Amino acid sequence: MPGNMSNLMKQAQRMQRQMEEGQKELETKEFVAKTGGGAVEVAVNGKKEVLRIVLSEEIVDPEDIETLQDAVMAAVNEAMRQADAASAELMGKMTGGLGGLPF
Repeated sequence: MPGNMSNLMKQAQRMQRQMEEGQKELETKEFVAKTGGGAVEVAVNGKKEVLRIVLSEEIVDPEDIETLQDAVMAAVNEAMRQADAASAELMGKMTGGLGGLPF
């Protein structure tokens, strides 16, 4: 039984290292979303920080600020969804290995 506990601890430590490495990689990854036919581009990182917002001239219309606002909001939300999906995928890969544990 003591050997099993040692193996279990080693496996848990390995999973923790892999999770930390995966999280660091995810934090530096860039997620880009475009809306308005490409007129709005938003990039976020895995920490969900907005890295940049790029607007084309045709989306900037002082008479129709609502379209610009909607396009920026949609692009930010989509980029955040991409970051969430990547994070969930990472967690799934990491926790998928728990099936072999004896509890």
